Amino acid sequence: MIEAVFAIPGDINLPTGGYAYDRRVLARLARFGVAVRHLELPGSFPEPSAADLACTERLLENVAARALMIDGLAYGAMPAELIAGVGVPIVALVHHPLCLEAGLDEARRRRLFQLERQALARAARVVVTSATTARTLQSQFAVPPGRITVAEPGTEPAPRAAGTGSPLQLLAVGAVVPRKAYDLLVRALVPLADRPWRLAIAGPTDRSPEALRALQAALQESGLQPRVDLLGAVSPARLAGLYAAADAFLMPSLYEGYGMVLAEAMARGLPIVCTTGGAAAETVPDGAAIKVAPGDEPAFTAAVARLLDDAGLRRRMGDASWAAGRRLPSWEETARRIAAAIREAAA
Repeated sequence: MIEAVFAIPGDINLPTGGYAYDRRVLARLARFGVAVRHLELPGSFPEPSAADLACTERLLENVAARALMIDGLAYGAMPAELIAGVGVPIVALVHHPLCLEAGLDEARRRRLFQLERQALARAARVVVTSATTARTLQSQFAVPPGRITVAEPGTEPAPRAAGTGSPLQLLAVGAVVPRKAYDLLVRALVPLADRPWRLAIAGPTDRSPEALRALQAALQESGLQPRVDLLGAVSPARLAGLYAAADAFLMPSLYEGYGMVLAEAMARGLPIVCTTGGAAAETVPDGAAIKVAPGDEPAFTAAVARLLDDAGLRRRMGDASWAAGRRLPSWEETARRIAAAIREAAA
């Protein structure tokens, strides 16, 4: 059994895809020969204060293990001199490159790119959540392909969604942050106000005041408030109920490192409208989704209109989604791949 530490910034119980990934991996690594200990880093990453960087440096310098895995939300924002003080091999877990987050000014984007490129050069192994992210790290961050392990998120089996039917229940899941483009989603639905539908948006609303203001403004200007339920963070049981009642899943995201909610939608057999931002285009097979370019509001409107107007199309896409959901990897496979990367780093 190899001893390892998994360093993660902030509260691991927060309801985000990245934290859900980390929790499930932590719970399973021991089954594959890695005795892992969770180390909580300051929650200010990827915008750490000087005090938080000093705290992080002290925490990582004192790690006693064969390997240290660090979540990319923190690792990609760490200065090279801090990383140089770590005395054990590092495995970097990259959900998606920090510099590709929407809403960054150009100076901050360049700074994050430089930090993450330098950090990744010092990692013994790099774990990514999709083949798309692997290609991005090779082409833009000069990470050798031999150091990269692709460990796609697992997906829990789920019953097929029964749906609601009238009005059609549309569902979007994810934190309200600029990258998720929920204001675009609301605007895209304005021309479809004559159709019978309701939209539920489930996800934390406290991550980005800017994105929340943009979403609220779009709702107010569109007049769609009575038909859109902005639910905030919900419990797993409530989320399962929302999936069960949904007739279609919508994801207008500008970029996804994988798109765990897309996998969750396929596990329930939901027809999907999504963008091709990042890995989303590869996560969902063509037959299960209508895919449009990220940021293309008229195309998103047209795609949702096709689903709303054609019950046969919804049924066929739902069948393809259900079939794809049966083929999704398990969390055991995810943990097995990461355990192998940790062992290689520690060798």
